[in-house]
Parts: sequence; C-alpha cells; structure tokens
Amino acid sequence: MTGPGPVLSTRALGRALLARQHLLARTDLAPAALIHHLGGLQAQAAPQPPYLGLLARLDGFTPEPLSALLEERAAVRTALQRGTIHLVTAQDCLTLRPLLQPVLDQALRTTYGKRLTGLDRDALAAEARELVEEEPRTFQQLGTLLAATRPDRDPAALAQAARCLLPLVQVPPRGLWGRGGPAAHTTAESWLGRPLDPAPALEDLVLRYLAAFGPATAADVRKWCGLGGLTPVLRRLAPRLLTFRDEQGRVLHDLPDAPRPDESTPAPVRLIAPFDNLLLSHADRTRVLPEEYRGRVMTQNGIVLGTLLVDGLVAGSWRLTGEREVVVQPFAPLRRADRQAAEAEAERVLAFAGAGAGGGGGGVVRIEAAG
Repeated sequence: MTGPGPVLSTRALGRALLARQHLLARTDLAPAALIHHLGGLQAQAAPQPPYLGLLARLDGFTPEPLSALLEERAAVRTALQRGTIHLVTAQDCLTLRPLLQPVLDQALRTTYGKRLTGLDRDALAAEARELVEEEPRTFQQLGTLLAATRPDRDPAALAQAARCLLPLVQVPPRGLWGRGGPAAHTTAESWLGRPLDPAPALEDLVLRYLAAFGPATAADVRKWCGLGGLTPVLRRLAPRLLTFRDEQGRVLHDLPDAPRPDESTPAPVRLIAPFDNLLLSHADRTRVLPEEYRGRVMTQNGIVLGTLLVDGLVAGSWRLTGEREVVVQPFAPLRRADRQAAEAEAERVLAFAGAGAGGGGGGVVRIEAAG
C-alpha cells in the first residue's frame, strides 16, 4: 500500500501518544491547563477516574485543586465526546458542546427515537430549561416533571431528550473527591454565567485532538469525538499539517511541531485510570493496547478498567479498593524492575487516596499472579 510521507511504526505511534499525554514524563502544568490540553477527561464514573487520570500525569497532584475547579465553576462535568460525560474546563464546555451537538442528536435518535416521535422538542427544551435553571434536577426528577404535562410519554426518554437538547452540566457535590452526590443538572449558561460559543470551528477541534493524540487517521479523530464528515476538515487543514503512513499504509495527519519521540525512547511503568482517554481515542488502539488484551480491559457492558502500562503497552489491570488497597493484575509475568515500578506507582495511588480522604497513609499494595 502506498501513501504520502514516511512510515511510523506502531511502537513509534505509541511513544508519540505517550509524550503528548505526559505519560513519558510527568508535568508540572496546572490541572486546568492539562485538562484543556487533553480535551477533557472521560468522567461518567464518579469521582475517581479524572483524579486518577491527572495523578498519572502530574507531579505533586492532590485531589483538592480539581475539586476546587468544580466548586468554583472553572471546570464542569457534561456530555461531550462520544456522548459520554467528560470533565472539561468551563471554556471548553462552551466551545465543544455546540461542535458535538450532532453526536448527542444521533445518540438520542438511536436510543430513544421511537419513544419521541411527534414530540414538540422546542417546547420540551423550553420547559426543561426553566425547570433545571429553577434548581438543579436529577434525570429522574426532571423526567417526572416533564411527564406531568405529557402523561403519554416515557419520563426517562423525556429526560434524555432534555440532555440532548440542552447543554446540561452536573453540579457539585457530584464529582468531588471524598464527597460525591447525585447527578443533578442545570444548564451550562446558567451555571457558568456565559453563553455557548456562537461560532466554534471544527478545524480547531481537530488541531487540538492531534496535539493530544496524534499522529492520527481521520478514523481516529472520528472515534475520539464521534463526529463524521471530518475528511473535508482535514483537507482544509492540509497546508498546516504533516502526513505519514502507519504500518498498514493508512494516512496519518499530524502537527509539524508536535513531539514524535524515537520508538526506542524508554516508557516508564504507569497506572492508567479507568475509562482513560488514552485507550478510547483511536480507531486502532494497538499503539498502546495489544489486541489480545482489549477484551480483558474493555468489558461488554462498557466498563473500561484501570490498566497497567509497561514499556508503553497495556500489560495488566488494576483497581483501587476503597482508599486502602491497590490490586494489580499483570497479564503476563513482570520483570523484577517492572514489578518494583508497578509497586511504586501503586504506593503513589495509595498516598493520593489516603491524603484525599484525610487519612494518615498506610494501605496495602497487592500484585497478583500473572494470568
């Protein structure tokens, strides 16, 4: 197969991804700056994944700064890429939501379309906006209230229609470390005191993706955000990009000045958060996730386990049990140095979790037998 530009090996693509994700070396960026760079952190499971995602990437990270961003309305939890909940900066919420509206529209049609046939969606959106701006509501509360004037409709479908039609954000204490609460929603405009971006650009979305996840194919970009029709956008961006090929001959797009380390660059052992975007943002995930392990970390019911990264590749799974135990399950025997590094990373997670809970340290690290 032929295509423009030199070939980048799968291993080289993995090293480029890890560099841009700050997983080759941790960074001292402010949490909000890193969240912006990553295009948000997937966050449908509350509250651990975004915190653990930042912990893997940031030096000296503690839970309080991220909780403060949510309480101070500098960051929010809202439905964005792939229609899933992401934790993003306030400005990214206002910019990304209009761009990703088609993703939510499609999800609504696919899941609830038949139950919403003939519904006056403008009237529903207006009523739902009034209700959630009066006070934050859970979807159960919102669906019940909307069904009071539409008794022939399914309350759950009505609530999901509101989720699609309005830029709803989850309000604290949802998502706070060590506290938490029900997923209650209001509109982004009401919570943030600003309107949505009236003219966001798809080109900017693609450039930001490449900065955090490239080099990438058009299919990779689509997998990350859920939007189709991006080939014309990449065509318009072509004068600003470099092109490469992967080992299968597929065209890869990239920013000229983005890091592309040599494939021999050492990659440290890391514990990657559950639902981490590192594993969810490419059509071909083999740059970090060997195909034989995909089913072991991505379950049929949509759960994505925390993963052990060794030499830049998923080599096991892990879990934090409460705040006092980290259990690591390697998929194959670990070298002594890698086992020691995994134990050190697990101890780091324990220290983080204990500090966030106001505990005094301690806890147990357990490395299970390979298998």
